[in-house]
Amino acid sequence: MNDEFATAMRRSLDLTRAGNLTEATRQIQEALGGNAAAFDTAPKADTGRSPLGKTVDDLRKRSKFGVKMPGAGLGAKPVAVPEGASFETRQYNGPQGARAYRLYVPSCGADKVRGLVVMLHGCTQNPEDFAAGTTMNTHAEAHDLLVAYPEQTRGNNANLCWNWFEPGHQAAGRGEPAILAGIALEIATEFKLPERRVFAAGLSAGGAMAALLGALHPETFSAVGVHSGLPPKAAQDIASAFAAMQGSGQGQGTALECPAIIFHGLADHTVAPVNAGRITGTILAAERTTSTEKGRRCQITKGETTAANPIELWLIEGAGHAWSGGSAAGSYTDTGGPDASAEMIRFFNAQMDT
Repeated sequence: MNDEFATAMRRSLDLTRAGNLTEATRQIQEALGGNAAAFDTAPKADTGRSPLGKTVDDLRKRSKFGVKMPGAGLGAKPVAVPEGASFETRQYNGPQGARAYRLYVPSCGADKVRGLVVMLHGCTQNPEDFAAGTTMNTHAEAHDLLVAYPEQTRGNNANLCWNWFEPGHQAAGRGEPAILAGIALEIATEFKLPERRVFAAGLSAGGAMAALLGALHPETFSAVGVHSGLPPKAAQDIASAFAAMQGSGQGQGTALECPAIIFHGLADHTVAPVNAGRITGTILAAERTTSTEKGRRCQITKGETTAANPIELWLIEGAGHAWSGGSAAGSYTDTGGPDASAEMIRFFNAQMDT
């Protein structure tokens, strides 16, 4: 991130605190090259407000940072549950904090489940919306997997984003990574899951947090799936978070060494696609192919991390900031392209078999 951008963001924060919202907005617009819609990828019929306007509101409230993705998903329809399965509401309380979460238990029964996927929603979303949009429960049912959907609270982030950009949530045993690892371990213990059977995946801010979990808690999460996310430690504050999302930034984050599968739309204007490559770093023994699925061409690279773990990078041409192959029942989904949920389950299954 350049010094001018950081200075502009600090100045806008000072102006907002002083009550000069007009000048604060102008400063942010100028910092983004006059393009206030730079973070938009969909109509804003739900609020009539741009992400920029929401950011100014958040600064005024001195809330934690979170770019609001257009079209809040909180009105998603109830998630259908097959006979014999359940979608429970639970509460976790641990040393680093508490979170509610939904848990999908497949119809095979508790004694036959094979593993657990922890799904982390994006900004403005909730567990029900994310479950509906990703259809992950359907895939989990077919493979006898549990799925947990932790819920971010407005008390911890005004836009329901996971706080991937704050130093207090970027170290093992601290903050939200510790809470999410605690949820996973609590479930794994209850259902007596063997080792290498717990995974994490997420979208956008949830994807960035999933990447953090893979980097900070490899003893808990055997592999991660990152969709439209950012690498661990790509930002340390508000200004650097904006810069990282735009694809700039001095540190640029650290590449994952754990098993990982990464998806990113090449037409994503909310989180720059360059972040996908920063998550993978240099892919060793790389094999590159292309495919076309549901009308979208994909560039697929498979190989190994620097720690000799399997890694896959899926770049989807024409796709924006949305879950690939998802359902229109949820928000921030693209019904075209490869089914990210199915591919993630395939990848996670492969880790269980090794």
